[in-house]
Amino acid sequence: MIAKLISSLRAPVLAVAAALLLCSLALIISDANPISAFGAMIGQVNENTSAVDILNSTAIYMIAAIAAAIGFHMNLLNIGIEGQYRIGAVVAVIVGSAISLPGVLHWLVVLLVAMLAGAAWAALPAFLKVTRGVHEVLSTIMMNSIAAGLAAYLINPDVFGRLVGSSKSTEELPESAWVSGLDLGDRGEIFGLVLLAAAVAVGYWFMMGRTRFGFELKASGESPTAALAGGISSTRMIVIAMLMSGAVAGLIAMPEILGRDHVFTQNFTLGYGFAGIGIALIGRNHPVGIVFGSLLWAFLEKSKLALDDVHVPREIATIMQGTIVLAVVIAYEIVKRMDRAAEQRSVGRRAAAAELVSADAEAAGEK
Repeated sequence: MIAKLISSLRAPVLAVAAALLLCSLALIISDANPISAFGAMIGQVNENTSAVDILNSTAIYMIAAIAAAIGFHMNLLNIGIEGQYRIGAVVAVIVGSAISLPGVLHWLVVLLVAMLAGAAWAALPAFLKVTRGVHEVLSTIMMNSIAAGLAAYLINPDVFGRLVGSSKSTEELPESAWVSGLDLGDRGEIFGLVLLAAAVAVGYWFMMGRTRFGFELKASGESPTAALAGGISSTRMIVIAMLMSGAVAGLIAMPEILGRDHVFTQNFTLGYGFAGIGIALIGRNHPVGIVFGSLLWAFLEKSKLALDDVHVPREIATIMQGTIVLAVVIAYEIVKRMDRAAEQRSVGRRAAAAELVSADAEAAGEK
């Protein structure tokens, strides 16, 4: 058990060490002190609302990473998460602000609408993939651009939006659709839908590790031909995986919207979808890895302000995020090749031992 744990930690430890080394070199080149910079990054966790902000961001990144991981299991690179969560958010707020329902039922309907809108936005790339062979990267990138334009159109005052000062937004959600969080006073407020992220992570773990569908999804991704021989339609799995990825993506903005903003504005936070792809790579699509990857990503994102305070370029944190992703991919490939070589040597030793035993047996028989 201990040996297996140590083996599984080799690649992440190697990746983090490589990232720290490269970022230290970047800091030195930029005439900054790496020890001071890393000290400021760690020290900011206990300042003001930093810890709560990191926790809230971690929840959002977890949902984004799980949306990406579902596609990765099917060898699908769903670049469209960025557009899917934007469409999910704007449609959910429009519908939610137009209806009147009792408390819990109201925000549950908003969540359902967000999932349906995200899945619907992923449906066209899935259809093009299975019927015309259009690569999902191309189609989802185009859908991201369309999503940006459509969201901007929908929040126009003469459509479904309103003008607040010089900013456009949707109508505000009624209080019955708000999800209260945990108010920690000066430390900030933890989003109530942090629990949603935890539920999504647990559901993802159960689906991939404890259900027939999860097995079929992984089998189809690893070998569509073998899966087809086993009665699993790769076409069906592609469609289902894309729709599920889109549905989860639709939830990405919900912790912020239902817990804090209550509107969708033209300045809504961007980049969660692309961050989710990087985090899924860091976590190797494993639920536990995604949790830790999301926490690390949120910490580095928050660290940008701390670096500014000590006159270190905030871009160092961005460099570290990208470096960790690359380092993880490279480290896992190195460890994979090392394990494969070790296994081949082990097989060779067993074969040589078997031949030796056979030779001894033949010699004994001749005597």
